[in-house]
Amino acid sequence: MIALGGNALLRGDQEGTIEEQEKNATAALENLIFLIEEGYDLVLTHGNGPQVGNILMRNDAGEQIYNIPQMPLDICVADSQGGIGYMIERMLRNVLKKHRIDKEVVTLVTAVVVEDNDPAFLNPTKRVGKIYNRVEADDLAKKKGWIFKEEVKVKGGWRRVVPSPKPVQIINQKVIEGLAREGVVTIAAGGGGIPVYFDSEGRIKAAEAVIDKDLASSLLAARIQADEYYILTDVDFVYRNYKRAGQEKLEFLNYADTSRYLESGEFSEGSMAPKIRACLQFIKHGGEKAIITDAFKLKDKAFGTKITMEYDNKGF
Repeated sequence: MIALGGNALLRGDQEGTIEEQEKNATAALENLIFLIEEGYDLVLTHGNGPQVGNILMRNDAGEQIYNIPQMPLDICVADSQGGIGYMIERMLRNVLKKHRIDKEVVTLVTAVVVEDNDPAFLNPTKRVGKIYNRVEADDLAKKKGWIFKEEVKVKGGWRRVVPSPKPVQIINQKVIEGLAREGVVTIAAGGGGIPVYFDSEGRIKAAEAVIDKDLASSLLAARIQADEYYILTDVDFVYRNYKRAGQEKLEFLNYADTSRYLESGEFSEGSMAPKIRACLQFIKHGGEKAIITDAFKLKDKAFGTKITMEYDNKGF
């Protein structure tokens, strides 16, 4: 299982053009070829934060200027899954052709189940969409029932917040596993998956929420019995005291020590903590090894933090 994130698709200093994203995706995918050549069957997931944010802002502009009805959040996530998945699939097919590897690639628009009584629905925290002023935010809150929180970094700015419930089931996980075990590179559960829940009659309903992509990827990895789970981001290792005095690189970690560091607040909730939590979930449910590393250094086995149930300093 490979979770593409961080600078694997879009870097912070870029505008977000499709040309930039295609170039970044190609560079990241080149780093996966050695795994295919070593006999790995791959499932890829990806983030969608900037992309789905742009979709939401286009929704706003369309409604305000042309009176086009806004689409709900689940449809926006599905749109981003299809678009990003298509881009990754096309770039990967080109990379495979370059290396003369005959392998099928498929993108699956994937729904992920959450519980409708998840406590997250009572405390929305995930910021989405554009930043409004106070008057605009109050007006939208009345019209649409949206919840807003003040932006810390933008004076006078307010932004919509939505719940981020825990994923509990991957729709079509058997299909994903079957394709992967047949050797098809499968792109699935992008952006954490489309959030849905089952109502009292067992019907699938859309949830106005977003799901943490690392937790969804970890759940999928465990459910399809993946051996290894890779999170590709924009740092080469996990660190203690990150960017503070006494910074320490953590190359090999076991489950117990990693849990202790997480519980003590060693990892920031805004960046590394969700990734660590996802790795622990994967290991706890039978995964052999989780690795967090730079998207462009995966092939170099000198880089990357390896997390196992017990210490294992034998590299990949």
